[in-house]
Amino acid sequence: MGIYDYSVKKVDGSEVSLKEYAGKVLLIVNTATGCGFTPQYEGLEKLYAQYKDKGFEILDFPCNQFLNQAPGTDEEIVSFCKLRYDTKFETFAKIEVNGDNASPLYKFLKQQKPEETDNGLMDGLHKKLEGIFSAEKTDIQWNFTKFLVDREGNVISRFAPTVTPKELEEHISKIM
Repeated sequence: MGIYDYSVKKVDGSEVSLKEYAGKVLLIVNTATGCGFTPQYEGLEKLYAQYKDKGFEILDFPCNQFLNQAPGTDEEIVSFCKLRYDTKFETFAKIEVNGDNASPLYKFLKQQKPEETDNGLMDGLHKKLEGIFSAEKTDIQWNFTKFLVDREGNVISRFAPTVTPKELEEHISKIM
């Protein structure tokens, strides 16, 4: 199976096939509105504005698995993102990224890229929050983990939450 074989749920409850994104560069992110990394929405929106006309999409999946940092309904999360960060990219229905109820898409993404690329800051975060992070190395460790997918649907990279949208720009521009 490839990434285009998956469907995801929109905020309105309808299903959308990822086939709709075939031929585009994708950045898939699990997010939260009450996280220390939440300000990354601003940088994500800048990336989206810069590259959307060249075939770039951000797929935003709120996740409440990390200290309940994505409270509220799907509609409240979308409203927060639009009002606070003026986001225009698609925010999907809330999902789980780890465990028995993990989204099939996220199971696939983790299988494709089991290890994160980071900027060295995750070790310090792990020490501060010891016991909260998943023991499974392949699991998503926190909100704002990012997966970069090329136009052919290949999962190119997985980035730790500490990797900022600005730091992603060089990786995105290489495959645009």
